[in-house]
Amino acid sequence: MKKALQSLAIVASSCLFVAACTEPTTQSQAQQQIPQQVLLEGKTMGTTYSVKFYADKSKIRTQSFYSDIESILKTVNQQMSTYIKDSELSRFNRYTEQEKFEVSKDTAFVVGKAIEIGQQTQGALDVTVGPLINLWGFGAQGQTNIVPTEDELKLAKSLTGLDKLAVTENTLAKSQSQISVDLSAIAKGFGVDKVAEYLEEKGISSYLVEIGGEMRAKGKKPQGGLWRVAIEKPTSGERSVQKIINLANISIATSGDYRNYFEKDGKRFSHTIDPTTAKPITHNLASVTVLHPSAMMADGLATAMNVMGPEKALEFAKEQALAVFIIVKSADGFEVQYSPKFKPYLN
Repeated sequence: MKKALQSLAIVASSCLFVAACTEPTTQSQAQQQIPQQVLLEGKTMGTTYSVKFYADKSKIRTQSFYSDIESILKTVNQQMSTYIKDSELSRFNRYTEQEKFEVSKDTAFVVGKAIEIGQQTQGALDVTVGPLINLWGFGAQGQTNIVPTEDELKLAKSLTGLDKLAVTENTLAKSQSQISVDLSAIAKGFGVDKVAEYLEEKGISSYLVEIGGEMRAKGKKPQGGLWRVAIEKPTSGERSVQKIINLANISIATSGDYRNYFEKDGKRFSHTIDPTTAKPITHNLASVTVLHPSAMMADGLATAMNVMGPEKALEFAKEQALAVFIIVKSADGFEVQYSPKFKPYLN
């Protein structure tokens, strides 16, 4: 699974880059109405974020946008981080009773959606899989490069299971005291959605919000162009682009196993754990990209489909009418496959 949420770090020096936000001087009223690009950047959830949007110069109050967005992301971290000891999720994970545990509606909503995706994908996404991730050395304790024994895997697997979680509008409950939840496979996407919703509340109709590679785009640029984003080639060396696509009114998320792994006795062990086998995936799916109106759903579905493997992922995409683009490792390098719903984005 993806790297767990980390504490929000506010970087003042990367606060903002604005085309203009001073009082009008000698420009005409028509010139004042030309949309200006605003770029806000910072750090959150153990990664970086970027918010680009266009607005009329006279309507931009940039510092307010920046502080509001920082506040939104800080709140999400305080709700769902497993690195912040007093976050809602951390406190629930330490909770050992079976009575309902009160959380914010946002936390309950995200956990509920994670369970929904897990059930929809027959367990490919399991936000309780933390004990297995830690056992394989991909958790907060760091890599161990040790292959667990079957007994160790059996014990860790007994401490997982979506069937051991229950959710209401503002509570979580566990039927086993040692069950814990890690939302790192879905929370970045939720953060993107929250920031996007805030921009829309402010009347912004052209934006691109990105957190750690998960994005949501809306509208067109002033010149009429769409937002262009790159799907990365799944190589562990230098970063390169596999495909550039145009986005409007859609979210995009990619999941892959090509950077975080260890090798032991000539065998490669991916950081992506299949909850059904308790072991790293062994198929040849290098990365999967999902388009969805919700960045949260795109995020969670990309993780689940990365676990499934290429054949099951494409079959699932067709059944669910999802726009999905996958890159498969082959003897000659990489092969590209995609679902029918993705085809319009390739033009």
